Amino acid sequence: MEQRSETLIRPEDHVDTEDTDAGALNQPKLGFVGWLRWIWRQLTSMRTALFLLLLLAVAAVPGSLVPQHSSDPNGVVQWQQNHPTLYPILDKLQVFDTYTSVWFSAIYLLLFVSLVGCVVPRIKHHLEALRAKPPRTPARLQRMAGFRVRVLKGIASDGSAADAATARQAAVTSAQKLLKASGYRTVVLETAKDASVSAERGYLRETGNIVFHAALVGILLAVGVGGGFGYTGQRVVVDGQSFVNTLVNYDSFNPGRFLNTGTMSPYSLKVTGLDVKYDTTNKNALGAPLDYTAYVEATENGKTTKRTIKVNEPLGIGGTDVYLLGNGYAPEITVRDPSGKAVFHDIVPFPEQSANMMSQGVVKVPDGLKQQLGMIGLFYPTAEKLSSGAYTSSFPDVRKPMLDLSVYQGNLGLDKGVPVSVYALDIDKLKEIAGPGAATKGLQLTPGQTVSLPNGLGTLTFDGVKRFVSLDIHHDPTEGWVLLFAVLVLGGLLTSLFVPRRRLWMKAITLEDGSLRLEYAGLARGEDPRLDDAVASLADRHIAQLTGRSTVRASRQPT
Repeated sequence: MEQRSETLIRPEDHVDTEDTDAGALNQPKLGFVGWLRWIWRQLTSMRTALFLLLLLAVAAVPGSLVPQHSSDPNGVVQWQQNHPTLYPILDKLQVFDTYTSVWFSAIYLLLFVSLVGCVVPRIKHHLEALRAKPPRTPARLQRMAGFRVRVLKGIASDGSAADAATARQAAVTSAQKLLKASGYRTVVLETAKDASVSAERGYLRETGNIVFHAALVGILLAVGVGGGFGYTGQRVVVDGQSFVNTLVNYDSFNPGRFLNTGTMSPYSLKVTGLDVKYDTTNKNALGAPLDYTAYVEATENGKTTKRTIKVNEPLGIGGTDVYLLGNGYAPEITVRDPSGKAVFHDIVPFPEQSANMMSQGVVKVPDGLKQQLGMIGLFYPTAEKLSSGAYTSSFPDVRKPMLDLSVYQGNLGLDKGVPVSVYALDIDKLKEIAGPGAATKGLQLTPGQTVSLPNGLGTLTFDGVKRFVSLDIHHDPTEGWVLLFAVLVLGGLLTSLFVPRRRLWMKAITLEDGSLRLEYAGLARGEDPRLDDAVASLADRHIAQLTGRSTVRASRQPT
């Protein structure tokens, strides 16, 4: 069979054109204002806000991995000594000041702007929705979820139009009362052939959603204000000594940008004792700390009270929270010149270096001798000599204390006017006169013992040892607001998760035989597994109210 090829028949006046630009779309250029509007819409989208929130959480990770200047300045110094190559790089990246760094602040501000841009339009839209009436009843309820039909016979007595309208009105009024009693907003709609009630509820869900996001903005704002007007500081206080809440009494102090130090609440704390309990029964955890309790006398507004501070129980005083961060030992040392005159007497805190409280500290004697002396010491609460000849501490409590000092001579660099850490000694320009690198062995003392210093410089006495506590003082004027907003965040989140938003309709239609056809249906915004039950419950209660007796559930019709 011969196949015929069919060709498209074109008009005689058709002309092919090669003008490819004839059908091109000419879109208007955005311009400067258009680009700004586009950037603003991208920034204030919920997707961007969630991304920035995740990015902020990731940016906060370095603050938990390395010590921070604001909370642990001594830890930063120790980290610098342990990582001399990596420290300058991280310091330039502001890793040791994570929460005040440029990059963290940029993410923080962008998140704040994004959340504000998200929340404000949603609040406006939500208020408009609250003032609006429920939507009209759909023409075909059978397309809605949970559709049910019930026919009541004998409702219209004479079959007249007026009687039918009265029956419809009574059915609608009854359904409206039931819906209002269940917390729905309702509106009644009537036509010539039917009457219906449209109801909706669940706007509390959107309210909770808005409260959640607004509270997040509140937390960001409160944290920012608190950081600007608050402060944190650290102080090591030896047992028997006092701390006064003034700027000069802090070992390290980090004020907020807007803090006026003259407004700091005046109070004082005197450490009267430190109770430390160690595990002595469990062989696998021998010497592990069980509890720390610092006993203090707190004086505020001329009134002195006895208080306690524990690791997880800070002391609240003068608008600040005083935390117990740690403790350690502070040897009491006296240095005398050759004539026996005391030129140095102090209780020097030695920060711990091991789990068994082997501690290291620095003693500086700037005046009273021929030359300045610097000493690096190790304190062993329970000294034990190893097979190698070195010493260690076998238990953290004071059972067999010993102090081992290496002595250096020379200029300590204290007269240059440059702040120098009391926990560090620069030995590059000093001469070691007692210790591993000198002809004279290091000075090893027990409490009450006196030894001679090398080169006839005098004597050194180890008078005894005391405990010290490391306190962290934190002032945040907005911590109450942060707590309030945190509660609102939780409440808003739970509300937005568990409050369903749904619409229900009931339509009454008069049939030709005078019967009344009642239709019920619903619609949910989002997932609502109980919507069918809500429609069925409405139908059951409504029929029972109209007939005056309990009935089986209205039949569900196929959609």
